[in-house]
Amino acid sequence: MRFSVEEINNSTKLLPNVSLGYEIFDHCSDTHNFPSILKLLSVDGLIQPWGEPHKNLAKVMVVVGPHTSTQALTVAPLFMMDLIPMVTYGASTSVLSRKLKFPSFLRTVHPNKDVIEVIFNIVQHFNWRWVAFLNIDDDYGNDGRDLFIKRIKDTEICLAYTKALKQHMNHSKIFKQIEAQRIDIIIVFAPEWNAKALIESAIQLNVTKKVWIADEGWSLNKKLPKKKGIQNIGTVIGVSEPKVTIPGFRDFIYSYKSQNYCENAERKLYCNQVCNCSSLSAEEILAVDPSFNFPVYSAVHAIAHALHNALQCESGRCKGNITVHPHMVLAELKKSNFTLLNQSVTFDENGDPNFGSISIVFWNQSGDAEEIGICHFHPKFNFFINDTKIQWYTKKEAPTSLCSPECEEGHEKILHGIHQCCFDCEICSTGTYINKTENPYECVNCKETEWSAAGSTSCTLREVKYVPFTDSGAILIMVGAWALVGLTLAMSVLFAINYNTPVVRSAGGPMCFLIFGCLSVCSLSVFFYFGRPTTSFCILRFLPFLLFYTVCLACFVVRSFQIVYIFKLAANIPKVHSLWMKYHGQWLVITVAFVTQALLLLLGITFAPPKPYNDTFYPDKIILGCDRNFNATVGPVVLLLSLCFLCFILLIIENDIPKNYNEAKAITFCLVLLFLTWIIFAIVKQLYYDKYIQTPDALVVLSSLYSFLLWYYLPKCYIILCQPHKNTQEYFQGLLLNYNTRQ
Repeated sequence: MRFSVEEINNSTKLLPNVSLGYEIFDHCSDTHNFPSILKLLSVDGLIQPWGEPHKNLAKVMVVVGPHTSTQALTVAPLFMMDLIPMVTYGASTSVLSRKLKFPSFLRTVHPNKDVIEVIFNIVQHFNWRWVAFLNIDDDYGNDGRDLFIKRIKDTEICLAYTKALKQHMNHSKIFKQIEAQRIDIIIVFAPEWNAKALIESAIQLNVTKKVWIADEGWSLNKKLPKKKGIQNIGTVIGVSEPKVTIPGFRDFIYSYKSQNYCENAERKLYCNQVCNCSSLSAEEILAVDPSFNFPVYSAVHAIAHALHNALQCESGRCKGNITVHPHMVLAELKKSNFTLLNQSVTFDENGDPNFGSISIVFWNQSGDAEEIGICHFHPKFNFFINDTKIQWYTKKEAPTSLCSPECEEGHEKILHGIHQCCFDCEICSTGTYINKTENPYECVNCKETEWSAAGSTSCTLREVKYVPFTDSGAILIMVGAWALVGLTLAMSVLFAINYNTPVVRSAGGPMCFLIFGCLSVCSLSVFFYFGRPTTSFCILRFLPFLLFYTVCLACFVVRSFQIVYIFKLAANIPKVHSLWMKYHGQWLVITVAFVTQALLLLLGITFAPPKPYNDTFYPDKIILGCDRNFNATVGPVVLLLSLCFLCFILLIIENDIPKNYNEAKAITFCLVLLFLTWIIFAIVKQLYYDKYIQTPDALVVLSSLYSFLLWYYLPKCYIILCQPHKNTQEYFQGLLLNYNTRQ
């Protein structure tokens, strides 16, 4: 500081006919410091806080310093009330950037937020996630800790442990806690004396295999890197103000010490003193941490440039008739814009420097702080670090620091504890995936149209499955349906030709043609089981079959009743036959069954129609089918089953029907075959599920139709064509005669 003032006073460029006066004293403590501070603020030995501003001039125009944040916060309010500029070269706490509280405060050192930003980038650069933060217990340290916590929020870095360092504290408890939590990265945000005690304790306690990140308060310490055992504690990386060589400073120190060196002077701290003699040699002074050389140098020069502008200096002379007030110097300081040692010195709106950079250093094996990187803030942020220059304690690549190892691909993180860095890994199940960039802590369900295997990082589209019309199984079934239509048509012609024969009359006579027509219409349902399902397809899969198969079953119920009546009830209840014939009982039963089923189907289709449905039974494909509402289909199905059971019950009421009378036996066999078909289908549907499940659906419909056509009507066609002697009135009367004789 003295060098800077004397350099300016000896120059004819900046303040040609003006000399800067100064008073320097050490700020050793607040109690010893206040008398000198108050003396600076006094006018004629008096301080008048409520006096008119600028009426009387105090002897101080600008204050340079103090060095630490706590010291600056202590005395700053005294200078703020009269807007006396206070330019500090070491106080970096972020509180001092608040202009409402500190309107006349400026600094030439980077604020804590810049230092923390560099430390954060170092930690992030090496992908360290699990760190400890140790700070001095004062305004500077606590501010750094708070800024670091704020900066790592919403990042993958976790603050595992933090502790405020105090004077004469027991460091062993701190290191035990760090070891217990397996922390390998330790950030030390503290001044030189505080950090020195911590590092010496680490050496004594044999703390090893750690990475230490030093702030600018102790990163350029000259003695600690050469201390015995320092290599055992691990690797030390630090941030610092760049080393700037100030021209003439070295010569100034040697020249000054040659005039004022006192060989036997007692070494002690001098507070608020004027000392022209000390036992420190020039080499010892030059060996002191140079971190703040340029900040001090630039602070004094900024003040000189502000005075240069306030005094309107030009043509080698400053105007002597201008009375300069502190607020005038403050205004010029805020507008500072000059070049000093190739750096453009300016301040932002908060009084923080818009110039300079922060160096990244490494304590090498020689005990020197070797520069390995740099961080620029202006005009834009630029961070660079040369990893190859760092000699890690691992002798290999950079060490890691994780609470939990990173999960493998396709695994979600299950947090345990309060830190997001501590977690267990769990594989994402089938149908889910993990997107680490968005949320690594939760497996996300795939969309309905997508699927994923266990442990996936993305979903893939499901394969859409349905039975097309071109499928070989579909073609065979549709051919079978057309064959059924052809058979019913042929049988209808055959029965029409032989309409008055006993076989046709015993088979139901005119009801046969109704059954043939209904079976043909039922076969339409088969065609709608294939192709991509639509709402109309879903309706037509069930409507024709349920409606017209009900008519078929109603016809067989009527035919079963007629058989039972003829052989068991005709003699005992003759009036039933007359009433049955008078009111056309057979057609009445069939009509009631048809109308009832039609109403049930209409209600079901109206309130809950079948609709296309994407079945996701298999994870990797979608089976297109039809969704049938249970409440809508239960009525028609119950009616259909009721007719089957009623028909079956009528046929087994008596077992003494003529053995060679085939009507009852044929109907019974058809019903048994029908039941077996449906039972087998139900079993298959439970055991087997794929897109081809539509094929068994269609097959069971076709089988239900063929059960009556083949096993009831085809034998009759055989009798008509191949055994005409059984298709005579005499043959049937013989059957009845034998039965009556036996009875």
